[in-house]
Amino acid sequence: MIHIPSREAATAPEWIKSSYSTPDGPDCIEVAAVPDHILVRDSKNPDGPRLALAPAAWVTFLPYASVR
Repeated sequence: MIHIPSREAATAPEWIKSSYSTPDGPDCIEVAAVPDHILVRDSKNPDGPRLALAPAAWVTFLPYASVR
């Protein structure tokens, strides 16, 4: 049997976990850049729902996310 990966599997997004995320810490997010969108998901639920933001919306959001 020959397994041919699906097109989706070949182009799976590369997720980047928040630097604030720890194995036993609070829930954090992961982000991935895909053509025309920035994807956002819960690091504790990688198969769950995702937000898809336009690049302009992501840039507008970043200053609010980085406030400590």
